[in-house]
Amino acid sequence: MEDTPAIWRTFLTQLRDNLALAVIAVLILAAALLTDVDPMIATILWAMALGTAVFRTARAVPEVIQAKTDAVAIPAAAPLETTDDIIDALDMPIVVLAEDASIVSQNRAAERSFGPVSAGLHVSARWRSPGILDMIRETITTGEPNQIEHSERLPSERVYIVRIGPIRRRNDGGDARLFLLSFRDISDLRRLDRMRSDFVANASHELRTPLASLRGFLETLQGPARNDPKAQERFIGIMLEQANRMSRLVDDLLSLSRLELKAHIAPDERVDLVPLLGHVRDSLMPLAGDLDVDIRLHLPEGKVEVVGDRDELVQVFENLIENACKYGQEGKTVDVYLRSGAESPVEVSVIDQGPGIPAEHVPRLTERFYRVSATDSRSKKGTGLGLAIVKHILTRHRARLIIKSEIDKGTEFTVRF
Repeated sequence: MEDTPAIWRTFLTQLRDNLALAVIAVLILAAALLTDVDPMIATILWAMALGTAVFRTARAVPEVIQAKTDAVAIPAAAPLETTDDIIDALDMPIVVLAEDASIVSQNRAAERSFGPVSAGLHVSARWRSPGILDMIRETITTGEPNQIEHSERLPSERVYIVRIGPIRRRNDGGDARLFLLSFRDISDLRRLDRMRSDFVANASHELRTPLASLRGFLETLQGPARNDPKAQERFIGIMLEQANRMSRLVDDLLSLSRLELKAHIAPDERVDLVPLLGHVRDSLMPLAGDLDVDIRLHLPEGKVEVVGDRDELVQVFENLIENACKYGQEGKTVDVYLRSGAESPVEVSVIDQGPGIPAEHVPRLTERFYRVSATDSRSKKGTGLGLAIVKHILTRHRARLIIKSEIDKGTEFTVRF
């Protein structure tokens, strides 16, 4: 009995308690068969007694189920104490204003963004923007929500969608009205829009220049140079150079696009940097020979492995060493150091002995189409996208690019994994 589930245990207990009724039913039927009692009447009495026993037994089952259900009732959630508990949990800066535009309270996000503010202070003591103050005044007067775009330049440039609306409360028993002032930060969206616009403008400009050259030379070949073989040969060479320039630009744009699509996916294969750097040096030897530059590798013994994508890392070091050869050509040497240690990160440094880069340009070198000297870059067949590609690849590899440069002493690009 102890091992039987509670419902069946109760059922059997009820059946035992009502066993007397069942016995009476059997005795009635036996008496009817042995005496002269009308069998029909005996059968009815027997059915009534047995039915009563079964009914009383079965009725106990739902009572047990209900008792079990009541015993496992779900506790009610604790109610929130005040409205402040709700707004304090939001990551958006929220300020509650009274009907006279004084500050009632603010949440933690507002305190982090704008600093602590004393309750009872008028909102104009914190935000002096005429647009915000006019919006608040209008909403308090009309009771209708409003919003504007607001910019703050200190301590850093931020852009907010500022919205105010009345707080609808359930009891309208003459309580003073309250208003909710919220700040939605859209700085990153504005920055992305600006970057996208700059990118489209720069890409259009970079493509327009070689296209204009091609069109001009084609018109010349159709006109004045139609019967001049020497001019035709010279112009066709220039046209081929411009077409190659456009091809390099399109290839770099496609590379950037592909990298952005998979920027959130970290590579997971092991890559040995020792043979990889040797391969990059060998592939750039013809260029280095033309520029009269010596590429010198300084590699440790054994393997130096990092987690990465081999083709992308080849692209990184080809860009860095090729730039060092082109822009550090005056120094005649480019040194590539691979360093690793048990307690230190893996680093690859590419050092040239060229003229160096002015300090004001160094922070912007990885921006798309940014050039220290546009004329010098184009003369060396640069697209202005090489270091931007390097930065995107290293971001995907969770690595850093460190740039150090001194005028007349050269430049050092270090990749730190």
